[in-house]
Amino acid sequence: MSGERFDVVVVGGGSAGCVLAARLAEEPSRRVLLLEAGPGTGFPDVSSLAATVPGHPLNWGYEAELARGVHAVLPRGRVLGGSSAINGAYFVRATRADLDGWGVPGLSYAEALPFYVRSEHDLDFSSPEHGDAGPVPVRRPAGALTAPTTEPFLAAAAALGFPPEEDKNAGGPPGAGLVPSNAVDGVRISAADAYLRAQHAEMRTSAVLRPADDAHVHLGGGLTVRTDTPVTGIELDRLRAVGVRTASGPIEAGEVVLAAGALATPRLLMRAGIGPGDALREAGIRVRHDLPVGIGFSDHPAVFLPFRPHETAEPHPHAVTAQVALHVDSGADPAGDLELLLFTRPFTPGGPLHLMCALQRPERSGLLTPSTTQHRYLRTEADRRRLRAAVRIAADLLRAGLGTRVEPEGWVLGNDTRLDGWIRDHLTSSSHLSGTAAIGPVCDPELRVRGTQGLRVVDTSVFPAVPRRGPAASAIMLGERAATLRWDG
Repeated sequence: MSGERFDVVVVGGGSAGCVLAARLAEEPSRRVLLLEAGPGTGFPDVSSLAATVPGHPLNWGYEAELARGVHAVLPRGRVLGGSSAINGAYFVRATRADLDGWGVPGLSYAEALPFYVRSEHDLDFSSPEHGDAGPVPVRRPAGALTAPTTEPFLAAAAALGFPPEEDKNAGGPPGAGLVPSNAVDGVRISAADAYLRAQHAEMRTSAVLRPADDAHVHLGGGLTVRTDTPVTGIELDRLRAVGVRTASGPIEAGEVVLAAGALATPRLLMRAGIGPGDALREAGIRVRHDLPVGIGFSDHPAVFLPFRPHETAEPHPHAVTAQVALHVDSGADPAGDLELLLFTRPFTPGGPLHLMCALQRPERSGLLTPSTTQHRYLRTEADRRRLRAAVRIAADLLRAGLGTRVEPEGWVLGNDTRLDGWIRDHLTSSSHLSGTAAIGPVCDPELRVRGTQGLRVVDTSVFPAVPRRGPAASAIMLGERAATLRWDG
């Protein structure tokens, strides 16, 4: 190779990538390059999810098959900050059962907790289990920012006998409670905002915040950020990563980190010849290293149940869209394998509100190849039974005082076969893919790709299974932990 050289090149400026690059560059002698395919400007208005709609320029819009014949477009952030710059600002930690159940050295609940704490500035709770000096502000809705439907949701859950969960980041048993968010006064604080812009004031007027002009910015302290710079491949010398390829030329690296997300990261590995041999050969890719990349990933299957609320007042314009959730045990998982999440604004003007009903601990059955993403949702009766239970709990919440159900109709709700059909017709994804390059079969606990040198993965691809809560906070925790590992580049 010939070209620039950095000690560490981080591919992907999403949640984990921003954290890792910023923390690694705190070592002044280390030269770190963060490459982001999208522009530098995010979508700060937390009251809107417009950037998650297919076709938006800040959204990759990956095509996927959720179940046989059921297709969807998955929103993923194509911008500095990744999905943390366009999502609903849901910032809830993984559960104890997730972290301890993975059995990964260094990622047990006790070992991960300091990295959650280090990342956050919790504006509501003060204790050793909550950070007070981290880059990410964490806040629950209060006062005028509490949507009119939030309290009725909590009252309905209590009326049905579900316990309260006062703090969803406390590691306690599941219940109904307010959702922590990384948003303040209507502004979504992305990983880029928290770890790059806030710590490097010069970025506020730099090209990193503009999708035009020169998008190559040296921040000092050894960190360079380049937006609008897609990575087209990994440069390998045998099985040692020595750099990356971009449209503007090759870049040499002491170490290469893939942090492009659970869809793009495994495909970069596959494109380099690292992946399942049969799938690579079928795609015409020379096999360099046979690893089960993309096999057995998991995600949260979900359906949205529409309803008309009894309380019709508009939420405050700065209010977060998803304010309150019920996490509940379907009968097989004391840590809570179901999530009922209330959306406080209609998806279309004048339309109904929605309760999202999601299965939080599904079968790990996904299959990602160089050209297709197959979630293979609801293949087992156990998964179908649990998602039916979530829909019926949502209907119970409405009957307990939250609102009037639009659909499914009663004759559908009361029949398993008909309800399975309704769920299939309304099936969607929470876009929480995890495990496409999992610790164990693909990566080691130090996040190195097995059988290679100088190549790591630091994003939700490495989680052995999707956490029972949305993975945004855990992706940032992972970036914090990864920065403390030994780096030779």
